[in-house]
Amino acid sequence: MSKRIAIVGGGPAGLMAADALSARGHAVTVLEAMPTIGRKFLLAGKSGLNITHSEPYARFVSRFGAANDRLRPALDAFTPEDLRAWALALGSETFVGTSGRVFPTVMKASPLLRAWRARLEKQGVEIRVRHRWKGFASEGLLVETPEGEAVLAFAAVLLALGGASWPRLGSDAAWVGELAEKGVDIAPLRPANCGFDVDWSAVFVERFAGAPVKGVTATSAAGTIPGEFVIAKTGAEGSLIYAHAAALRDALEETGAARLVLDLAPGRSAERLAADLVRQGSKASFSTRLRKAVGLDGVKAALLRECRADAAGLAPAALAAAIKALPLGLVRPRPIAEAISSAGGIRFDAIDEAYMLKSMPGVFVAGEMLDWEAPTGGYLLTACFATGRAAAAGMDRWLCNPAP
Repeated sequence: MSKRIAIVGGGPAGLMAADALSARGHAVTVLEAMPTIGRKFLLAGKSGLNITHSEPYARFVSRFGAANDRLRPALDAFTPEDLRAWALALGSETFVGTSGRVFPTVMKASPLLRAWRARLEKQGVEIRVRHRWKGFASEGLLVETPEGEAVLAFAAVLLALGGASWPRLGSDAAWVGELAEKGVDIAPLRPANCGFDVDWSAVFVERFAGAPVKGVTATSAAGTIPGEFVIAKTGAEGSLIYAHAAALRDALEETGAARLVLDLAPGRSAERLAADLVRQGSKASFSTRLRKAVGLDGVKAALLRECRADAAGLAPAALAAAIKALPLGLVRPRPIAEAISSAGGIRFDAIDEAYMLKSMPGVFVAGEMLDWEAPTGGYLLTACFATGRAAAAGMDRWLCNPAP
């Protein structure tokens, strides 16, 4: 039986729910506060839309930390392969990059979003932009529209309002207070996949801000991971930093200190580096010894000096050890508004298996509003899509047979 449904939020989770519900014959209205839908989705696709990852599925579903078990049913119902098939049905072929990440062949989000919107509208989905949800009224949803405030009634509501990262694109977490007042248990929102502040010296920042540090490995509680990062004026950012972000953030919160241990010369043992350094002789300058024996110059050599002020005076064995395990002290995460994503949100104990709020029958939630996080690499987007579909399926079942 067709019911009138509101989807609050026009991002990946909300649009996927709208797609699934309208395909089941429901009358769906998407309420989006911004002038257009999918703004964060489009931003993510400016440099190549990484929609999912091609690694073995057993590994893929282990990437969501404490939420692995709770997200598993949704991911099982919409796997990375299912996502690629969905994109293909919208005319977007995909390919696997060298890192295992999956991208549309055109490397852009806009063609996919245009085709998706066309299908939604063909299925009868009404999209209302500049409609900001303000809360709940006794008769329905309180919504700020271009014509003023209005109360809109629906048979069921899905909230897909995102977390707290990139608030200028719509994910401002304004929903937290409203739902907390309704008794919804919400874990504090924290930055995820973020950069960190480092107390660089003024000289180092002036010379190397913006420089990439390539061909290194980094170790934290998250493990040892190869990659690269960028020296920022405030600290360090980039894919390798994001891969360790959750572990580093948690360490800072728990102990007040965190460090990332860098190997500036992966693939070469400390013993070999020490022997190569010895062969340079004591008359060679420090920079010459680093360049000829280790292959370190530029930002890597400067980073060694920055983190080990005594590096130039170290004996070969000690210098080799410092190059292989250079501690980078981190002060704090960058603000959540700068983060790629956010951790925290509505705790899974606050929802049932249908993704409906236990304290608010008829109100469902999906996407980054929920308390989970994942590294970059397509995991975030896949889980947003999957929870949107899972919430849609749960809503459809509830509408057909609402509990008393």
